[in-house]
Amino acid sequence: MSAALHLADETDLDRLLPMVAAYHSLEKIDQSDDVRRNSVQPLLQGSPHGAVWLIGPRKSPVGYIVISFGWSVALGGMDGSIDEFYIRENVRGRGMGTEVLAALLPQLARAGIKALHLKVAQDNASARKLYSKRGFELRERYNLMTWHAA
Repeated sequence: MSAALHLADETDLDRLLPMVAAYHSLEKIDQSDDVRRNSVQPLLQGSPHGAVWLIGPRKSPVGYIVISFGWSVALGGMDGSIDEFYIRENVRGRGMGTEVLAALLPQLARAGIKALHLKVAQDNASARKLYSKRGFELRERYNLMTWHAA
């Protein structure tokens, strides 16, 4: 199975939302369908804040990856974060995650991204191995801290 990437647009919303819901269920993210739709839709409409790529055949994707964009003076310019990365359970373990990163990271670098960040659960050894193989490193001097608006 190919890990071909397709930049998602508004026509992909109905294919994307069930996978986002599956990912949120897997990660125990409590979010309503309306909030989920309203969070994804701007990215499919060309928001400068991020993009979504479908993984696999465009008409029947097996996953998706969301990259959000930011800026870092310390890192020398535009940076990004892997906000969500999901591959359907029945096709995991076939190297698709590695293929996705191998294809996407050079594209992002050519587009001017200086660094890409991600969050990974400490107990998710397979994800940590995948990201380490692609050059992601722990930033031992830093801890992720989050503030949530009310």
